[in-house]
Formats: sequence, structure tokens, C-alpha cells
Amino acid sequence: MNAFVTRCHWYVKLVRLDKPIGILLLLWPTLVALWFASAGKPDWKLVFIFSVGTVLMRSAGCAVNDFADRDFDKHVKRTAERPLTSGKISGKEALAVAGILALISFALILPLNTLTKQLSVFAVLIAVSYPYFKRFFALPQAYLGIAFGFGIPMAYAAVQNAVPMSAWILLLANVFWSLAYDTEYAMVDRDDDLKIGIRTSAITFGRYDVLAVMLCYGASFSLISVIAHQYGLSSWFFVGMGVAVVCALYHYTLIRERDRMRCFAAFRHNNWLGAAIFAGVALDYALK
Repeated sequence: MNAFVTRCHWYVKLVRLDKPIGILLLLWPTLVALWFASAGKPDWKLVFIFSVGTVLMRSAGCAVNDFADRDFDKHVKRTAERPLTSGKISGKEALAVAGILALISFALILPLNTLTKQLSVFAVLIAVSYPYFKRFFALPQAYLGIAFGFGIPMAYAAVQNAVPMSAWILLLANVFWSLAYDTEYAMVDRDDDLKIGIRTSAITFGRYDVLAVMLCYGASFSLISVIAHQYGLSSWFFVGMGVAVVCALYHYTLIRERDRMRCFAAFRHNNWLGAAIFAGVALDYALK
């Protein structure tokens, strides 16, 4: 029994269920898309399916990422003790966990339309290929933004059986947001990444990293605001957006000195930024 409990403990660590920040960073833009696509009245079955699916696919993505980075993580202080890198879990186990979670996630969307299921295939391919982009792509965080935001076109497809231009603009907004928060994250590991040859936006932006983060926040906020205006949102949305702007300015105070722990704190605080934007969208629709 103790061995089983210990194994479960390492599986939880593998898929980062003990660190839900990644789940929330996927969930907020997906929920925003559901609210926009349904004019503020989403089917609660869809909210359940996309919420649970977000948890499952983020967990599967973590297992795949650790498998891909198993030989790199041992050289990075923050990741050296991850279950796969430290030998607590084998590579085959990690892939099996990822496969099972992905299958359960796909089973969740079986009642949905064909377009949503087709998009889910692309979502899986993007999630699986992301870890390898760090080998050669100068801004892998931008690719991560697509992976983390692919719930946006899927949400529109599930509601409208179509993916309008507004969905792709929201996806682009998510790419900029991901570039902002994951650059903050990459700033934590920059020294280690330079030693082992991993590409990150923090390395690519160099001494302009802080400026790049703030510009990405600005681009993301601008694109979301354009869509909100298109859908007729006003006061409450801009209250939420105002809170998000304050969050971004707070992140600037944390990252400007490039202290590792403060950069990590800025990354984690993006949960509240995403929550503020979603709250603004949901409240604006609810109180119209």
C-alpha cells in the first residue's frame, strides 16, 4: 500500500497537480473564449468539459515535456529533482501517463461536433511538439502561447461550429500574454539555459527582456480590448482590464532587477491577471 501511495505521489509531481498555476493559465483564456462565443451564456456542460479537459491536457503536456527534457532538467537547479529526471519514474511510465490522460480528454469531447474534435488533434500535436522547439526556435514561448491557447478556437468551434476571426485574434492575444509570463519564467533559469544550450525568449531578448515583457502585455491587452469592443462590452470589462494592467505594472516592479525569485513571483502572479480579465468579461455579460 505504501509503495502504491508513493507511486501516486510521484505521478502527481510528474503532471504538476501540486502546482496548479499552469492549469489556471490555460483555463482563463479558454473560459473567456467560451463567454465571448456564447454571448455570456455558455452551456455549463461545455464549461465542465473544457475545464476538466484543460486539467487533463496540461497534465499530459507536463509528462511529455519532462520526457523530452529528461537529459536537460538534471542540469537546471529548479528542475533537477523532477520525478523523471531524478529516476523516480521511467520514461515509459511518463509517456503512458500522458497517453492515458490524452485519451480521457478526447473521450470528454466525443459528444461535441466534428470541428471541435478535428481541432483537438492539432491541439495534441502542438502540445507534444512544443518541448522540442526549445532546441532550435528562438522564441519557444510564442509556440507555447499557441499550445496554451488552443482551447480558444476549440471553444468557439464547440459553441458556434465555426472559428471566426475573433477567435484567432484572441489566440494571438494569448500568444503575447504567454510570451510575457513565460519570459518572466525563463528569466529564472536563464543562466542554466545558457550553459546547456536551450533557446528561450529571455535569452533572445537579452538586455531588452523587461521591455519585451511589458510590450507583450500591452499587445495582449490591446487585442483583447478590440474583441471586447467588437462584442459590445464596456464598463465592467474595462474594470477587469484595469486590474490586469495594475497586475502587469506590479510585475514590472518584480522583474526590473532580474532577481530570480522575484521573476518567478511575477510569473505566478499572472494567475490573478488572467482571472481579472475573465471576471471583467463575465461580469459585463451578467450585469448587462
